[in-house]
Amino acid sequence: MKTILATGGTGYIGSHTCLELLKKGYKVIILDSLVNSSEKVISKINFLLNDKNIRNNLTFIKGDINDEKLLDHIFKLAKEKCEPISCVMHFAGLKSVAESLSSPLQYWHNNVGGSIILFKLMEKYKCRTVIFSSSATIYQISGDKLINESSPINPINPYGQTKLAIERLLKDLYDKGNNWRIANLRYFNPIGAHQSGLIGENPKGIKNNIFPILNGVAIGEIEKLRIYGKNWPTYDGTGIRDFIHVMDLAEGHIKALEYLENNEPQILNLNIGTGKGTSVLGLIRIFENVNKVKINYEFTNRRKGDYGIVIADNSLAKSLLKWTPKRSLEDMCVDGWRWQNNNLNNP
Repeated sequence: MKTILATGGTGYIGSHTCLELLKKGYKVIILDSLVNSSEKVISKINFLLNDKNIRNNLTFIKGDINDEKLLDHIFKLAKEKCEPISCVMHFAGLKSVAESLSSPLQYWHNNVGGSIILFKLMEKYKCRTVIFSSSATIYQISGDKLINESSPINPINPYGQTKLAIERLLKDLYDKGNNWRIANLRYFNPIGAHQSGLIGENPKGIKNNIFPILNGVAIGEIEKLRIYGKNWPTYDGTGIRDFIHVMDLAEGHIKALEYLENNEPQILNLNIGTGKGTSVLGLIRIFENVNKVKINYEFTNRRKGDYGIVIADNSLAKSLLKWTPKRSLEDMCVDGWRWQNNNLNNP
C-alpha cells in the first residue's frame, strides 16, 4: 500500500482528491496549515469512507510547508514505519489573484519558498513523484481559441507567476535526472461539491471565487453577485469560462498518479477542464433553474487582467490519462447548492 503526502489536503480540491485516494487504497498523510480550510473536513472524509480500516489510512498533521523541520520529520517517520512517502500531491498554496496583487511578497514566500523546501526534502528521501496544482492563469489569453498546453505563457499577476515559477523549478529538477515523475495539472474553473453534500468549497474570509459567491447570494449572506463587464465579445456580453466539477478534477488527479506510476519517468503539463465554455450569466441561469432560487446580480466594470473567453483544450489529458470529465453544469450547480444547504450552520 503506497503512501501519499497531500499538502493542503483539507482544502477544496485537496479534500475531494484525498477522499478518492483513500477509496483507491492509498495511505494518505494530509499536511495543512488550515489558513483557508477547516480540520472538520477530516471527520467528514472519515464519515464518507464508512470503513474503519480505510479510516486508519488517513493521518492529519497541522503544519506549513515552510516548516522544514516538520516536513523532514514527516518524511523520516514514514520511512521508519516502512511506509515511505511515494508521491506528493502538492495542493498547498495561497490562491487569490486579488490578494496576490496586494501582497506579492507573501505569495512568493509561501508558494515558491514552501515548494523549494518541499522538493528539497523529496529529493533527500528519494520521493520523486509529484502532482502539482498549477493553474490556467499561467497562460497568455488571446481571442476565443481553445487553450492547449503549447499556448503562449505569460501570467499577469503574482499568483500566476508563482505557479509558473514552481512549474519551471520542477522542470529543472526533471532535467537534472534522478528519475523524477512530474505532472503539472493546469486547472481551469473548478466548482460544485461532493455529491453527498458533506465536503465542498468553504473559503475563510472574503469569498473570491464565483461559486461561493453564488451560494452566498442564494442564502442571503451576500446582497448581489458582481459581474465584471457586460461588453465582452461573447454571445451575452459576459465572460466565458470552462467550469469543471471538482469530482472530475479529483478523478483527474487519480488518473495522473496511476499514469506516472505505470510509465517511465517524465514530466507532463496537462490542462484539466471540460473543453466547454459557459458565460457568467449562463451559469447564473442554470443555477437558478436547477435549484429554484433567485440570484441578484449587478454589472460593474471589467477587472484589470480579466479575459473574455478562457476554455481548455483538454484533449491531451483525455488521450494520455484515459480521463473524461463526466459531470454536467447542472450537476455542478445541484451538488454545490446541496453542500451549501447541508452546511449552513456547521461548515
